[in-house]
Amino acid sequence: MTKTIEAQNTALVLEALDTLFNRKDYAKAAQFWSEDYVQHSGHVPAGREGLFGLVRAMGDVRFEYDRVIAKDDFVWVHSRYTSSASAAALIAVDILRIEDGRLVEHWDVLQDEATRAASAGGYPMFGGRFPGE
Repeated sequence: MTKTIEAQNTALVLEALDTLFNRKDYAKAAQFWSEDYVQHSGHVPAGREGLFGLVRAMGDVRFEYDRVIAKDDFVWVHSRYTSSASAAALIAVDILRIEDGRLVEHWDVLQDEATRAASAGGYPMFGGRFPGE
């Protein structure tokens, strides 16, 4: 059975993010990102090298995901980024556009992860538990 384009793109995005953020394999990660990669985030420098440089500078940054939605050439990932450089994890919705099997464009929405005490709604922002519980 052949995978749908959405399933292929989801697998590609998750493998790319794990390769870059968790394995820190920049040579392999370069195979996933287009040389003409467009970065729409206000937090990440332009282009593939801007992204890779940020990951290098953050040292121990880690990526994990909770939910993924794909439609055509787009994949949305509900993500958590943790690093010892930051007191709070960043919770993100990353939106990636795929073209010819490579990540070509990225947008994100980021916010600090709320603790139980700081959560106005009383529910965790990521997964089923608050940070530290």
